Amino acid sequence: MIAVIQRVSQASVTINNQVNGQIGIGFLVLLGVTHTDTQEDVDWLSKKIVGMRIFNDADDKMNLDLTSVGGDILLISQFTLHSSTKKGNRPGFTEAARPELATPLYEQMIAQLTHDLGKPIQTGVFGADMKVNLLNDGPVTILIDSKNRQ
Repeated sequence: MIAVIQRVSQASVTINNQVNGQIGIGFLVLLGVTHTDTQEDVDWLSKKIVGMRIFNDADDKMNLDLTSVGGDILLISQFTLHSSTKKGNRPGFTEAARPELATPLYEQMIAQLTHDLGKPIQTGVFGADMKVNLLNDGPVTILIDSKNRQ
């Protein structure tokens, strides 16, 4: 599972001209699921996301997590995170999990993030054509791969 975490001042997702989810201060998380992902990846990645200390403290050092700043999460599924650009100029997506595997894991991630954060999160809709709007704060962008826990 790959997560791209962007620290935002605000973010929203629109589907069919309707706002489906929006947050103020927090994380926009783009989530890619691959064939070998399991509940273990969900659990580990959720704790990592919620505990990520990338908000500034009083000394202007990135030292605070979401809970410390009262932040929220907007979670968006994005199969293109598992693209391969090895051959040619058209990306391949064979490493992205098929919807029958990815959808339940995405839903498990929603539940786990809600549990770990202690409040509901905002989401897009798995497989939908979404328009994501964000104001990246910093900018701060962190990439986490549950298969590469270094």
